Amino acid sequence: MNISYNWLKEYVDFNLSPEEIAEALTSIGLEVGSIEEVQTIRGGLKGLVIGYIEKCEVHPNSDHMHVCIVNVGKENPLQIVCGAPNVAVGQKVVVATIGTILYDGDKPFTIKRSKLRGIESLGMICAEDEIGVGTSHDGIIVLPQDIPVGMTAAEYYNIKSDYVIEVDITPNRADACSHFGVARDLYAWLKQNGYKTSLHRPTSDSFNVDNNNLDIDIIVKDSVKCPRYAAVTLSGCTVKESPDWLKNKLNIIGLRPINNIVDITNYILHAYGQPLHCFDADMIEGNTIIVDTLPDDTPFITLDGVEHKLSKDDLAICNAKEPMCIAGVFGGKGSGTYNTTTNVLFESAYFNPTTIRKSARRHGLSTDASFRFERGVDPNGTIYALKQAAILAKELAGGTISMEIKDIYPSPINDFKINLSYNYINSLIGKIISKEEIKNILTSLEISIDRETEDGLSLTVPAYRVDVKRPCDIVEEILRIYGYNNVEIPSSVKSSLTVKGDVDRNNRLQYIISEQLTSQGFNEIMNNSLSKVSYYENLETYPASNCVRLINPLSEDLNIMRQTLLFGGLETLRFNINHKSPNLKLYEFGKVYDFRLNNKDENQILSAYHEELRLSLWITGKRIEGSWTHPNEDYTYYNLKAYIENIFCRLGVKTKQLFYKEFSSDIYSSALQITDKNGNIYASIGLLDHKITKSFEIKSQVFYADIHWDFLMKSTRKNNVTFVEISKYPAVSRDLALLVNKDITFRQIEDVAYQTERNLLKNIELFDVYEGNNLPEGKKSYAINLTLQDTQKTLTDKQIDKVMQSLINNFKNRLSAELR
Repeated sequence: MNISYNWLKEYVDFNLSPEEIAEALTSIGLEVGSIEEVQTIRGGLKGLVIGYIEKCEVHPNSDHMHVCIVNVGKENPLQIVCGAPNVAVGQKVVVATIGTILYDGDKPFTIKRSKLRGIESLGMICAEDEIGVGTSHDGIIVLPQDIPVGMTAAEYYNIKSDYVIEVDITPNRADACSHFGVARDLYAWLKQNGYKTSLHRPTSDSFNVDNNNLDIDIIVKDSVKCPRYAAVTLSGCTVKESPDWLKNKLNIIGLRPINNIVDITNYILHAYGQPLHCFDADMIEGNTIIVDTLPDDTPFITLDGVEHKLSKDDLAICNAKEPMCIAGVFGGKGSGTYNTTTNVLFESAYFNPTTIRKSARRHGLSTDASFRFERGVDPNGTIYALKQAAILAKELAGGTISMEIKDIYPSPINDFKINLSYNYINSLIGKIISKEEIKNILTSLEISIDRETEDGLSLTVPAYRVDVKRPCDIVEEILRIYGYNNVEIPSSVKSSLTVKGDVDRNNRLQYIISEQLTSQGFNEIMNNSLSKVSYYENLETYPASNCVRLINPLSEDLNIMRQTLLFGGLETLRFNINHKSPNLKLYEFGKVYDFRLNNKDENQILSAYHEELRLSLWITGKRIEGSWTHPNEDYTYYNLKAYIENIFCRLGVKTKQLFYKEFSSDIYSSALQITDKNGNIYASIGLLDHKITKSFEIKSQVFYADIHWDFLMKSTRKNNVTFVEISKYPAVSRDLALLVNKDITFRQIEDVAYQTERNLLKNIELFDVYEGNNLPEGKKSYAINLTLQDTQKTLTDKQIDKVMQSLINNFKNRLSAELR
């Protein structure tokens, strides 16, 4: 928000520089982004002086130009070639000397020494539009004869410099969205820091109703969405250009002046923070304004000519026949004031902030008015703003006030009552501030003290401070005016012993696994927890009925909390594949949410809602591509399975503790669940179903794993992962080819092997499976490799043979296996 330095001085007295004001505002929470020196006319008319034409002759090589000798108050007069039709001897004119920068729209150009048709010209005699003091280009400016030669044009036109202070207003500070709002805070800071100052604004004493010739009925049908609505009419107005003082104020802060009536509403908004709307009273059908909602899809055309469909939740300002405005957001076509307007109605209201915010977002509209209404304007400042607008309209448009102010305010919004103890203030700030200083700060902020006791204060906070409703908010107000930098940093630090718990362990292991996956070529992604319900429609694994729905979604694409990390990852895959990165390995830690109707308990509102942390992995595309040493190779299910097992290994879950079982799901075309011995699920892993990937326009296969991280953390809480030296003694490798029944799994062979030899058997791997010719019916062949090692000594042949024979015997006895 732009604040004019000179305008600010109209409300609060100070002699500080713009830089000092910026520092003060930043210190009290109104952070200043920039300071810029500006003039009411761009360039400030620098280099322009008043000149006198001593001689004017026809240009020898032109039928319309003249060669002038112009006295500009210097030792030597200037020869200037001028093409204006009205140039003549004896005129006082505005001269742009060499080096002067003028503007053609937004483009600057510099006056240089030049030759025009062979005659040297040392400047330019200016027209109104060339220097920005008017719009005429019919001829040069001719000034009165009493203007002294050599006077600067800036002095003649009374051009003053100003400074625009850009203040970044936080969403909670609706009260500071105006010059007077900023002045209120600055006044408190000035008082606290010992400056002599006062806070003031114009009175409304001159407001007086002239007649009742233009009476408009006001009907508010929805007082929840519109707690207060006030209006006044003026007749006999002349819509015209605003006076310079008003145009200059608006220009300085970046607003384009339109006409005197519209400019008054913009002035009031930026002066006092109260948005106004002005209607052509003759266009109000039935002489009635109705504030109400309308049926869904009611057509409405805004001032910019765009058609919108109103929602039943949009508050509208209507006449007897049709809507004229989306309340607090945007005016409708035909609702404003025009050059032909003579009778006007000013509206000043307080609308429910939530209503305005939703309407503005719904229609994609953002205006200075909606910016303030959706944050909460002063409900008790509507009449003051309305009176100020009417007073200005009488002054600038010559109208007469033709209706008593109609103020519909059925349920007045009260100020906030807060009790505050001195001990609470000092404990929260960390410093003892004197009671007198606390009271001075509060009163300077217009927070009144109703009652004081030895222990504390009973306070009344004005309704415009929508961000100050709790004792801690009051303490924040005291501290920001007192000065955060005035609270000394203590020389000692008080602390208590803490013990690392499950959260610390969880965070540490997340970091370790993230490092591990990243080192293996994965990229971490972070997706929005909000998703769209259409992803879950017609799914059994994640039914749409289990979605946690948002009451007030920002859009249809963000209307639920995600049940799974899957779809966010697929969106990321699609984006990267479309941007020519088809070979991807991604992972994400994130929470998932679901609604479980069976758990619903009327006494515990949140009982039906479940939240859980998951780790998901996606791989797609080619594992090897474009290598001269290896043919192209796609990612497979086994690549992902290896990554998952490495994660379990790093967390202390041994492979022999994992159990795999196939399961069917409408998410996967083929999949396995990894469980513990009790059937509790560690993870699911598999190839995503084609219809899922096709819906994301992904043509390649996608392998996906979903790890139940919370359960994994719980089940591995007692695991202690340790590192040991590599044994100095050699390992021994032996291969066996076992003929087994087709229903025998490698997991069964693995279990028998580890049960047979717990100490020396370090690893068992399957390196070949054969089913086909030369095998008995119902049989298959497993080729396995066994690794034996003693960490204390070298194994002897006798020890090795004994272990191998025990393994073979148990394979035969327990699995009916035969050696091939």
